[in-house]
Amino acid sequence: MTPDPKPHRAGFVSIIGKPNVGKSTLMNALMGERLSIVTSKAQTTRHRILGILNGDDFQLVYSDTPGIIQPKYELHNAMMSFVYSSLEDADVVLFVTDIYEKHDEEPVVERLRKMVDTPILLLVNKIDQADQAVVEAKVDYWREQLPNAARVLPISALEKFGTGELLDLILGYLPEHPAYYPKDEMTDKPERFFAAEMVREKIFKLYKKEVPYSCEVEIEEFKEEETIIHVRAIIYVERASQKGIIIGQKGAALKKVGIWAREEMEKFFNKQVFLETYVKVNENWRTDPKALNKFGYKQ
Repeated sequence: MTPDPKPHRAGFVSIIGKPNVGKSTLMNALMGERLSIVTSKAQTTRHRILGILNGDDFQLVYSDTPGIIQPKYELHNAMMSFVYSSLEDADVVLFVTDIYEKHDEEPVVERLRKMVDTPILLLVNKIDQADQAVVEAKVDYWREQLPNAARVLPISALEKFGTGELLDLILGYLPEHPAYYPKDEMTDKPERFFAAEMVREKIFKLYKKEVPYSCEVEIEEFKEEETIIHVRAIIYVERASQKGIIIGQKGAALKKVGIWAREEMEKFFNKQVFLETYVKVNENWRTDPKALNKFGYKQ
């Protein structure tokens, strides 16, 4: 007799936590692909980015979400809406903390305590940067703080320590369900989105203080030909003074952003890229509902 085929499992896995705890690094490690931008600055991720991991008998739909913050203006409200919408449809929640995080009482922890029907895997990240006693103390602390968590796991997303065990655990919690997306898809975002994110990542890495947070990137043209992709990127800032900083003396800073972003795009798209970058002022776009809608922050 032919054995019965394994049931197909599929579900949504929400990755949440404070800024800079390693959520994007974790999703990239679990996916085996670099879908989310990663920098040392907080609040780098602004959107909910789906990473779709497929196997013969499973489909995992990861959601990388913005870091949990207290909103100060409309952009922050939009970012937090991505976080909470990801919890609403989650079959599994990955709550990421790290060995450095302060343990303030926050609404999201209270919300997680009430999620008794959704498996929560609490991940203490960056354990490669601490000794065993510190790691054990953090794990014990979170077992007390979130007793309904199915597991509390020490991991290092950067070193990929514990990510194999984590994947096995997630698969065990997935419901039996057909695939939600075609099996050859890796994300729900279009190529334009990733091109914009690569430019924005380089801005975060090159500039300091408030300037990166005041920038948004829009891809005005993405034209793919057989051997080359033509990309025109518009970098929006809130003030004319910021425009000068982005461009730099004799255009040197903007040129560096373009070179770095083009190199990243060529690796990602596996094709030659011709990238043009321009800077425009869109005053106070972070508080303007129309601008936020244009930039894709309204759900």
